[in-house]
Amino acid sequence: MNSPQTKAPQRLTDRKRLAILAAAAEQFRSLGFEASSMDKIAANAGVSKRTVYNHFPSKDELFAETLVQLFERSAAALDLPYRKDASLRAQLTELMTVKVAAMADQDFLDLARVAIAEGMHAPERARAIVARLGEREEGVTRWIRAALADGRLKECDPVFAATLLQGQVKAMAFWPQVTMGAPPLAPALQAAVVDAAVSMFLSYFAQAKHAA
Repeated sequence: MNSPQTKAPQRLTDRKRLAILAAAAEQFRSLGFEASSMDKIAANAGVSKRTVYNHFPSKDELFAETLVQLFERSAAALDLPYRKDASLRAQLTELMTVKVAAMADQDFLDLARVAIAEGMHAPERARAIVARLGEREEGVTRWIRAALADGRLKECDPVFAATLLQGQVKAMAFWPQVTMGAPPLAPALQAAVVDAAVSMFLSYFAQAKHAA
């Protein structure tokens, strides 16, 4: 059993790591990847440059981990369990409403812009980040997999189905905002986009008696 003396350094290490990630996210958001430096990130995190490198061997690694953390924060909001006792429409509407709210977060949009710009500038960096993100199955895919197992959806590839569903929402609630600086959707339009996406998904993927 670990003593309090052995636990305390770990807690301090975790706090430093979180401080580094928070400082890095702010730097990347405001300055972009190229203009950000490990020196500035260390200073803003209140740690030494050596400490930053102890946690993250390179700026590329730190940038990738910053995006992974952002993805996981967004994905956590979508980790809603499948419920046998609720309609598919009600559950999907809740999932997509949460998705739209997560995509409207300004930190998320700012870092997404940086990631897209870096992906165009350095495709190999983008591929490495996408590979890391691909290791994590996000909530909508898990929900679809559970609905399939329950026999309420037609046979399909859960990843394919989740990508189509979320792509319909992103077409109006993410891409215009991240690429053109469009404002977030008004609540009424958000609801209309979610309703249309869910309706199209159910009309194609749901078993007939569950399509309503």
